[in-house]
Amino acid sequence: MSESLRDQLLKSGLAKPATAKPCPHGRHGGAKPAPPLASTKPMSEMDLAKAYALRAQTEARERKAAQREAEELARLRRERKQKLGTLLDGKALNRPDTELVRNFEYGGKIRRMHVDAAQLAALNAGELGIVQFAGRYLLVAREVAEQVRAIDAHQLALLVDPDAAGDADDGVPDDLVW
Repeated sequence: MSESLRDQLLKSGLAKPATAKPCPHGRHGGAKPAPPLASTKPMSEMDLAKAYALRAQTEARERKAAQREAEELARLRRERKQKLGTLLDGKALNRPDTELVRNFEYGGKIRRMHVDAAQLAALNAGELGIVQFAGRYLLVAREVAEQVRAIDAHQLALLVDPDAAGDADDGVPDDLVW
């Protein structure tokens, strides 16, 4: 029959006949290498398990601390909102029948407030201020605006400083209607 590939390679001289290789450790036949120390594997598994447990505990503590901090910030925001609500209750000077618009910058955008001529003059003189509360802009007296600034300065949208009006003159009159 046909010869195996090994036999063909041996006949052609490309392969050498297989010989028994000597064992590098001087052992013969069925001798097995010594098993690793029995204490190293369980010890490393135990250390790894401890490390994972400690890591899980640390992460749990960090999550709880972050959650407590977020809850505290939310509580403080609710308290500020409640204080502002009681302070601004009934003190808004907004009128529905106004024809003039006072533009101002708040939150990086140009906002507008509808006012009448007397309110525009008072607003530009610093006697009135604009407060942002509950998604609306409220026109309030200067004293109320100062109290809002003390509670939460981010809610104060516009309060002109009458002393600095001459210093920050940009060439555009405050009563300009666009």
